[in-house]
Amino acid sequence: MLESVAKTAEGQRLATSSSQDSAWRRWGPYLSARQWGTVREDYSADGDAWNAFGFDQAHTRGYRWGEDGIAGLTDRYGFLNLAVALWNTHDDRLKERWFGLTGPEGNHGEDVKEYYWALDATPTHSWAQHLYRYPQAAFPYQQLREANRERGYDVDEFELADTGVLDENRFFDVVTTHAKVDSGDICITYSATNHGPEAAPLHLVPQLWFRNTWVWGRDKRRASMQQTQTEQERNFVQVVAEHAWLNRHTLSAEGAPRVLWCDNETDEVAAFGAAENTAPFPKSAVDRAIVHGDDSLLSPDPNGTKVAFDYFFEAVQPGETVTVRLRLSDGDGPSEPFGPDFQATLDKRRAEADEFYAAVIPAETNEVDRHIARRAFAGLNWNKQIYRYSVTEWLEGDPAGPVPPPERREPWARNAGWSHLDLADVISMPDDWEYPWFATWDLAFHCVAIAHIDPAFAKQQLLLLCREWAQHPDGQLPAYEWKFSDVNPPVHAWAAWLVYVADGRTDTDFLTRIMSKLLLNFGWWVNRKDEAGNELFEGGFLGMDNISVFDRSNQVPDGQRLEQSDATSWIAFTCLCMLRIAQELAVTQPAWGDAATTFLERFLSITQAVENFGGRHESLWNEADGFFYDILVDDQDAVTPVTVRSLVGFVPLLAVANSPRQLPGRVPELQERRAWLKRNRPEMMRYMLTEAGQGKDDLGELTLSLVDLDRYPRLLERLFDEDEFLAPYGIRSLSAAYRDGMTLQLAGQDMHIRYTPGWSEDGMFGGNSNWRGPIWFPLNTLIADALRHRALGVGGDKLQVEFPTRSGHRISLLEAAERLEQRMLDLFRPGPDGRRPGQQRDIPTGPLWDEHPTFSEYFDGDVGTGLGASHQTGWTAMVAHLICRPASDSKRPADPDQPADQAVASTPVAHDQPTDASQH
Repeated sequence: MLESVAKTAEGQRLATSSSQDSAWRRWGPYLSARQWGTVREDYSADGDAWNAFGFDQAHTRGYRWGEDGIAGLTDRYGFLNLAVALWNTHDDRLKERWFGLTGPEGNHGEDVKEYYWALDATPTHSWAQHLYRYPQAAFPYQQLREANRERGYDVDEFELADTGVLDENRFFDVVTTHAKVDSGDICITYSATNHGPEAAPLHLVPQLWFRNTWVWGRDKRRASMQQTQTEQERNFVQVVAEHAWLNRHTLSAEGAPRVLWCDNETDEVAAFGAAENTAPFPKSAVDRAIVHGDDSLLSPDPNGTKVAFDYFFEAVQPGETVTVRLRLSDGDGPSEPFGPDFQATLDKRRAEADEFYAAVIPAETNEVDRHIARRAFAGLNWNKQIYRYSVTEWLEGDPAGPVPPPERREPWARNAGWSHLDLADVISMPDDWEYPWFATWDLAFHCVAIAHIDPAFAKQQLLLLCREWAQHPDGQLPAYEWKFSDVNPPVHAWAAWLVYVADGRTDTDFLTRIMSKLLLNFGWWVNRKDEAGNELFEGGFLGMDNISVFDRSNQVPDGQRLEQSDATSWIAFTCLCMLRIAQELAVTQPAWGDAATTFLERFLSITQAVENFGGRHESLWNEADGFFYDILVDDQDAVTPVTVRSLVGFVPLLAVANSPRQLPGRVPELQERRAWLKRNRPEMMRYMLTEAGQGKDDLGELTLSLVDLDRYPRLLERLFDEDEFLAPYGIRSLSAAYRDGMTLQLAGQDMHIRYTPGWSEDGMFGGNSNWRGPIWFPLNTLIADALRHRALGVGGDKLQVEFPTRSGHRISLLEAAERLEQRMLDLFRPGPDGRRPGQQRDIPTGPLWDEHPTFSEYFDGDVGTGLGASHQTGWTAMVAHLICRPASDSKRPADPDQPADQAVASTPVAHDQPTDASQH
């Protein structure tokens, strides 16, 4: 597979494009889908980012840190931007960006109210396609706001399809296509198809503009654009753009559109009610001219920092497609930009994308799953966005800007302790609209899927958040911009190992670099999140928001300390991941042998703490219930279990790893330590399962597991119980036994929780996610992966499990893992009625809709309906990882030097060693 991918045209481009600054990566769909409402653009005293810079102001007010647009194209620093705008002659504004509700407006938090899909993309962005479904009637902005404002948490969101504007297919399908002639010459088409029953008018308005870097007082160099004089018979117009970093670029627009000029500057009159504008030709001029017929804000001269090409189609007939063509080129561009080579480039790059994915996706994959994987990969490529944020500059304010409010400097203020963070990079986002900022644990899952198509980018992403301008000096990794100091589950080491394996298991430099940073992060966990120093950990909500009866970050009962089953197990899991990396490095770099033994010891120390802490023989395991629980400990060391059965109790399953039989002989420190433990610490052997070796250098195969052989089957009884956790499409996050609710008395208080399979019914963490019943794809993937690890480990072939519980049908553990994965995959496969179970509730059915799978944030625990963010081709793109993982992963490797705990192999692409891509 490696060889077949490397032979493709896209594989050859990737082979020379390991850095973000590589020529083929310089341009891509990196333009954000939403810049307004972000922390970066919030300069308020109260930290209300949603209201500090709202959607309505986005049309008139200049951004500080980035830009946004529809299916946009930009350079890897976000200086020069190209995106399409639209007007159906009925809207009250130019459609320049997608509309959605702010967190406070939505009855389930922030919520985009548009329909669009990433259709295809290659990793170097040599080819990319995107579809946006634009209504022909006036967009119902106010109706969407008002209807959702009246709805509570227990009601579905009111969506665009619910308004009726899409009835009878009265919409345009607008397809954006990017195809690179070479690394600096890009063919662009915008095609709009009328699917409605009547002719309809449409303005297609491509816009080119520079991000405003010159008004803030930090860099007064001003970019410029001007229209060149061309002969009329050439049938195209050209604009030359000059920039100090990008140098000279030329955009050619076919035909004779109306060309509208202005500057990317704030319209102070419209945005703030000023008496007049400082900039006479502000960014809103294009909207004023096209929508309102007011040309007074347009520049009379053919130059500025923003230009629009207005193509007006008075009557697009039913079924008709209209297309405009542009070409963005380095330098002066070709003399004949729309000659035969234009269409030839589109055809060639499309064929190369087909060739590339034919090599990436296993040949035996059926067409349904092939389509799912390719769409997931497309979403991952389109969800790469330029992310700029210097916290120091943000806290200080700009020399030419207003003085920041003093509240921003208070120790409790947002991100005040992260002044070192300074990013200007293309980063994989969880969702291009609802979460247009990186989240560290989300990104780790993204990278595992991305490694199947672009291991160089996956490695760069993991390293980026460990660099000194991202990772905190104390070792913490930044969580997300709303609060960098929040705690995400530590999955970075796990992802690093899988990416390393996917890349052919040769880049030990990558492992060395990331391991040195992860050692700092591990130290932060030990020093900051083990309050009692007893090897039990406290991480707060740990990404699983409202999973408990109280907010585990902020509402732990007074006088109590929460020892967490999941936090402790995550660290045990991390120890095994770092042990795996250290022992891999130690084979060729013996100095890492000490680190390997350290993480072996730390893992075993955690196993003992889970079993016996506080000197009172207390355990996180509840023998009566056969489950792991969080524990409350008061100031007298009295222990109270928080007896809520949830995913918290299954995270211990993830802490499992296998070592091949001959590895200890190649890492002497491990060999000696294992032998010593076997002789002197026999109580540890319940967590260290071994098979007899052959000779002194062969200690036998080893399986390490936080869940011992006695507890493992009892825990799986719960896991595969359809009345509790096993759902038709995966594992629920909370036991369905609580459908009627349950009450716990903790610290003198009655606390309630109820199984809720769909939307959150409370406002904890904004109410925009729910861990009280739904299926979360990344955790399901980890559980299935852990079952596979255990099945391939010592004695795993003898383990049988009843699946489902009480069915009387027993299967192997490996088969159980595979069946769980098939249930997960079924979320995206068309059902008997043609509808994919994981589609969001509001998406209509029919030929124009059924071919487009959505990748939701999470899924209903009973029926699988997609919930939350609707373009979460981030961690939900792990579905592509399941599809592309080769069948060999279900077999124990014959090579004794091949770790049995290898959880993924892929179709890696040869490339240069990664280089640091950030510039500051």
